[in-house]
Amino acid sequence: MTALGRGLLAAAMVTLPFWLADPYYLHVVIMAGIFGVLALSLNLLLGYAGQLSLGHAAFFGIGAYTSALLTLKREWSFWPALAAAIALAAAAGWIIGRLALKLRGAYFVLVTISFAGVISLVSVNWIELTNGPLGLPGVPAPDLGPWSLRTKAAYYYLVLAAVALSYAVCRRLVRSRIGRAFVALRENEPLAESIGVDVTHYLVLAAVVSAAMAGLGGSLYAHYTRFVSPEVFLFTYTVTMVIMVVAGGKGTLAGPLVGAVLFTALPEALRLAASWQWQMLAYGSLLVLLVFFLPRGIVPQIVASFSGHPRSAPTSRTPLQ
Repeated sequence: MTALGRGLLAAAMVTLPFWLADPYYLHVVIMAGIFGVLALSLNLLLGYAGQLSLGHAAFFGIGAYTSALLTLKREWSFWPALAAAIALAAAAGWIIGRLALKLRGAYFVLVTISFAGVISLVSVNWIELTNGPLGLPGVPAPDLGPWSLRTKAAYYYLVLAAVALSYAVCRRLVRSRIGRAFVALRENEPLAESIGVDVTHYLVLAAVVSAAMAGLGGSLYAHYTRFVSPEVFLFTYTVTMVIMVVAGGKGTLAGPLVGAVLFTALPEALRLAASWQWQMLAYGSLLVLLVFFLPRGIVPQIVASFSGHPRSAPTSRTPLQ
């Protein structure tokens, strides 16, 4: 993207609440931003390190519950609770990284699914702490000094800042020696290890950073919806993240954000246009067509189209801005 294009995009994002009058549409944009953070986090594991995590909702839920519990029961303010949510999710990512150290492929997937199942059961059965299936209502809105971020417009800017920070962290990582190590492990782990890449260090690092970003998304979700329940650990959240990453273009930076916007807005548009049964049918059909005609994802296909050389266009192996 050219400098002019980036400038126009930034201006559109900053001024969005002023020309998007309907609060419902602003709500969809906020949710797309939260899922954008989650998709970026999963992309580090799936797109760059080559490890599929089907328990990513666990880190999302840990962040949401940590932030909600600290602000409700300990009366912390939002910002230290947010930091604690990120830290605890990162610690959970370190545990998963260490547990799955010798596991790859389907075994790693099983470990992540099992971990998410255990955390979900804890949230349901530890009633004294989590209030069980009833959840935690009344999560307070964030404050920024004397200003409350209670309105949708104010919260939009908080989410926008989180998306920008997550994107900057991912870009910094994938364009550094760490990112090259991730890609080397994804492409050929034995060869990468033979030339001195520390497999243990980099896979655990990918899991920790990915989980920390998911914890950030969970905290933002908790304070936006003002309610947290065991539903945050649902497998459908992880599936949605995977769809966003794969359809947008895994192994790219822009792909997860494009996928997050598309697959947050699409179900809402279908819900308004059709009944529930037809909505699910249309959603599934569009997803199948998208994967069939754009197997590399939306962003790599767009880059290939504009480059005029589709056969030599960048694939998911090439980091994109």
